[in-house]
Amino acid sequence: MRSYLAVLGTPGAWRFLVPAFVARLPNAMLQLGVLLLVHWSTGSYGAAGVAAAAAAVAPALVGPRTGRLADRYGQARVLLPQIAVHAAALGALLALASAHAPAVWLVVASALAGASMPQIGAMVRARWAHVLGGSGGLGTAFALESITDELTFTLAPVLLVAVSTGFSPVWALLVALVMVVAGTLAFAGVRGGAPEPMPVRVRSRHGVLRMRGVAVLAGAFAALGTVFGSLQVGITSSTAALGQAAAAGPVYASFSGASLAGGLLYGAVRWRAGAPVRLAVTLGLLSAATVALTLAGTVPLLYGGAAVAGFVIAPAVITGYTLVEGLIPAEVRTEAFTWLNGAVGLGVAAGASVAGRLVDGFGPSVAFLVPPVTTGAAALLVLVSLRRLLPRAERGPVRELVTAA
Repeated sequence: MRSYLAVLGTPGAWRFLVPAFVARLPNAMLQLGVLLLVHWSTGSYGAAGVAAAAAAVAPALVGPRTGRLADRYGQARVLLPQIAVHAAALGALLALASAHAPAVWLVVASALAGASMPQIGAMVRARWAHVLGGSGGLGTAFALESITDELTFTLAPVLLVAVSTGFSPVWALLVALVMVVAGTLAFAGVRGGAPEPMPVRVRSRHGVLRMRGVAVLAGAFAALGTVFGSLQVGITSSTAALGQAAAAGPVYASFSGASLAGGLLYGAVRWRAGAPVRLAVTLGLLSAATVALTLAGTVPLLYGGAAVAGFVIAPAVITGYTLVEGLIPAEVRTEAFTWLNGAVGLGVAAGASVAGRLVDGFGPSVAFLVPPVTTGAAALLVLVSLRRLLPRAERGPVRELVTAA
């Protein structure tokens, strides 16, 4: 654990990590919270699903633009107006839902709330990259961020459902609103570790997504997103078909818990293999692990399959963030991170949609066939693009990378 303690001992780190954690919990609550709220207001799961999808897809489309502004003008100057817009949009959604407004207005307000959600995760990673630079501790810091993501997505639904059932979905999202405003304002007020605003001197004529290797990594992260989306559908439908619907939450929690453990172990090891090779290997392993889930005919087997898949997914995410940091100049670092975040969101929506259609047509276990296809294709894409994925300091022959592995 010395590597984690060394990173956490970075001067000033705790000052931005604590408010960032508070601000990131509502991000993990928004999609499910919108689903519960709109169903409570309209009584329609169809309208609730559309609103939740809008809240998930909107930040994937808008996030890279806010990341670009943060790189150019500084994090605080972007976060303050952004949190004001988000508070207004989420407040409007709560008011409309309480008044049982038509579903179309709830969908529009949900999209605005999602689009204006502060990109705290990307900004925290940008601060780590700024503080630690090219040091060996950066991979451990990104592992720490992956673990934090897992904690937020494990704790947030528990908090959300507890408040929703004890009071109402309106109160649950009101709690989320208070947390995101307080956390974001505190995070923006901590200037230590924040990258200085930079005029963008280095930029591809076609944008950051066209820079060396960024599109490949965005594609890989979209494939990772399909794992989250399709497993949510597959686990829920499989446990229901087995007559144990209540087991869906614990089974998915085993996926999240194993991911946390995998990220913790991965970040503590100094790997000899190059990062592109590690990413291809983890994607291939994830493809194999999710294939095994199609054979899980009992709840205990679902627990085991979900845990194996979860143990692999965090290392893939950590490696992807580490790679993109080495591929792009500091002037566009936050924007690049938000492209990866957005790709995951799009992958979640696509994976859930495709898996849902497969379940309706062929049964629950077929939902688990989505991740093997997407992550397997992503692994091949990474292998083909090894040369493009070499960080700036390592762009020698690919043969040297493979030999080192």
